[in-house]
Parts: sequence; C-alpha cells; structure tokens
Amino acid sequence: MAYKMIVLDLDDTLLNSDQTISVRTKEALMKAQQEGKKVVLASGRPTFGMNSFAEELLLADYESYILSFNGGKIINCQSKQEFFSSTLSLEAVQRLYEISVQEDVYIHTYVGDTIITAEENPYTTIESNLTGLPITLVDSFVEGVTEPVVKVLMVGEPEHLKKVEKKLQEKLGEEFSVMRSKPYFLEFTDKGITKGTSIEKLINECGIKREEVIAVGDSYNDQEMIEFAGLGVAMGNAPDDIKKISDYIADTNKNDGVAKVVEKFLLQDQLITK
Repeated sequence: MAYKMIVLDLDDTLLNSDQTISVRTKEALMKAQQEGKKVVLASGRPTFGMNSFAEELLLADYESYILSFNGGKIINCQSKQEFFSSTLSLEAVQRLYEISVQEDVYIHTYVGDTIITAEENPYTTIESNLTGLPITLVDSFVEGVTEPVVKVLMVGEPEHLKKVEKKLQEKLGEEFSVMRSKPYFLEFTDKGITKGTSIEKLINECGIKREEVIAVGDSYNDQEMIEFAGLGVAMGNAPDDIKKISDYIADTNKNDGVAKVVEKFLLQDQLITK
C-alpha cells in the first residue's frame, strides 16, 4: 500500500519525554513531506499547545493540518483557518461541572488561550506546563465559562479517575465522547467527536482514502484513529489495550518509534538509520 498521510499524536508519541522531536524523527518527517506525504498532528492539546510543533515541522509550507482538542478542531496550518470546529454548550459545561462535584474530581476547560478552573490543583498545573497556556482561577467555574468550549477535562488521582471514567462512559456515553488521554486526564467533547471522526472529515477534504492513512498513538484517546486508519500503529510505550487494537506496534517514543514507522512505511527504509 502506498500511504499518503501519517497522523501523529504528540505526547508520548511524536515527542520525547523532554517534549521535543528527536533529530532522527524530524529528518524522517521532513523527507516524507518532501516526497509529497501529508504529516498531520492530532492531539488532545488545545491549538495553542500544538502550534510550535507544526511550525517546527513546516506544516504550513506543505499545506497540512492539525487536529486539536481530540479532533474538536481542524486547523489549516497555511491559512490558519478552522476547517472544522465542534463545541459544548454552556448547559453541557454546567452539567459536567455538577458531575465533577459529585465525583470529587477537579475540572478545567479553555476559554480563548487560557485554562479556566475554580481550584488550584497539580493536574491543571501539569496541563499548563504541557501546553504553555496560563491558568485563570475563577470564583465560579460555571460563571467563568462565558462561551461554548471545545473540550472539558475532569482531572484527578489516576486510580480514582479510572473508576469515574467507567461510570461516566456508561452514564454520559449518549451525550459526550468520554476518554482518557493520560491517567489523570478524563476528557469530554461533543458526542461523536474523536480523532478518528476528524481524520475522516479531513481525508474527504484532501481526497485521500482511509487505506492510505497511517495513524500513530499511545493512549486511549488515540483508539478511534488507530482503528480508523489503514495502518493503525500503537507506540511501544502504549498500554496493552491499545496495542491489541493496532495493526503494528512501533518502538517507544524514547527510541525514535515514529521515525522508524516513517522510514518503514513511508520511505521504505530509504533513510540510513543512525
């Protein structure tokens, strides 16, 4: 199969533990783009937290895209315009806030390029450090959210959040897409919005078949895109559940796993490994 597009998760997939793209991985991705392949970034991060990596990989020069907020937005890197956007209503935000209180977890969301939360907590601080977005503390979470938002996160201690996830997937599965991106992040987007559904919208726009797409990820919010793609790839550091639904298991993010996938399936091992 001649693959035409590779879609990459960021954290623990494209990025090393120090939040950088390795030299080998960058070289492989640039070579792929020079040969006409599309490189697309897909993350749970807000758009702001993805832009620097899109710029590093020159996605605008190659007329490519980023999928932010777990597919809640699709951005054309060249024009900076939103190709697609889906939001949660203020009523939905209030409902999720009330549930977060019942389940004893923290909650935050994004208004503009700011993280909004009513309580200081270590997990929202982690999100701020990852994305580069500042935190705005508000007296009332519901009143602090003044416009529809793309995504809401409930955050907390991983073992407790795992139980909350199972409960809320059963309770809210008809209203929201509910998934964990990290052990301490439980994410909510509008029903039917995932990285997988957004890739489908994108390839229809680009005239690319799903069989011509590689999707690479490491976590539960990558499951739908791994299942959707012609070649679904789980990182070597992914949990076993994600590895089981993949077509191919790559090396880890710390060991140039993405570069090796690009070399094997897009460049046919043309690059000299280092």
